[in-house]
Amino acid sequence: MIKKIALASVVLLTVAQAEEIYGTVNGTPITEEDIASTIGQAGISFKTLNPEMQKRVLDMVVDRKLLTEAALKSGVENTKEYKTQLDLMKKDLALDLFMRKEMKALEASFTKEKLQEEYKKNQKLYSTPKKLKARHILVKTEDEAKAIIKELDSAKDKKAKFIELAKAKSTGPSGKDGGDLGWFELKMMVPEFSAAADKLKKGEYSKTPVKTEYGYHIIMLDDRKESSVRPFKDVEAQIKNSLVSKAFADTIKKKTEELRKAAKIELKR
Repeated sequence: MIKKIALASVVLLTVAQAEEIYGTVNGTPITEEDIASTIGQAGISFKTLNPEMQKRVLDMVVDRKLLTEAALKSGVENTKEYKTQLDLMKKDLALDLFMRKEMKALEASFTKEKLQEEYKKNQKLYSTPKKLKARHILVKTEDEAKAIIKELDSAKDKKAKFIELAKAKSTGPSGKDGGDLGWFELKMMVPEFSAAADKLKKGEYSKTPVKTEYGYHIIMLDDRKESSVRPFKDVEAQIKNSLVSKAFADTIKKKTEELRKAAKIELKR
């Protein structure tokens, strides 16, 4: 008898060391898993809750455990409905674990070398396109645009003058902001505008009016970011997820097709 008590104490001590115990209900420990399933929201820690909320959570766990005990004692496990639902749950669990096993095997097959090879083959997928930061003055006629360029040519502070003229004369919606267009990729603008803006150096403005379907533009380049390729370490996880997902879909499709060929399937239409 003493040996059994001692053994039981050792078992409880081992469990307590493995995970924190928050109490017991009729001898059954309240574990971290009980707490987590009751809170039911990822990222929320029981220990960060205030004392009142902790008490409410523990009360909910106690109630659930007591009701579960009552349910088991009621003989519900012997009902046909229980057995049917349990059978369905077992099948779903088996499928879920099978799928996880297949996924895990595929993940292991994609080594760092394979991922780097994929990265090198598809550099465009992991590149950041060139971006320009510019402002413009939009007017209706070429003569208006040329007159504005003359004013800019004679100004000491080109940028300040550009902003002043944009606010006063630009017909575009960005005029009120000094013609500021912010950062944009070349493809976001009409080709004539993008081509002209891309030829400018930082701080320069177009010396001849740029004609587009919207009118005549004077463009000033505030800044530029050349195209670049994201480092492998930044996209490694993305590449792996993409390759594993595709391989998993292909594997499951192939497996399903094989099973269908070997199965006897009769559907009621």
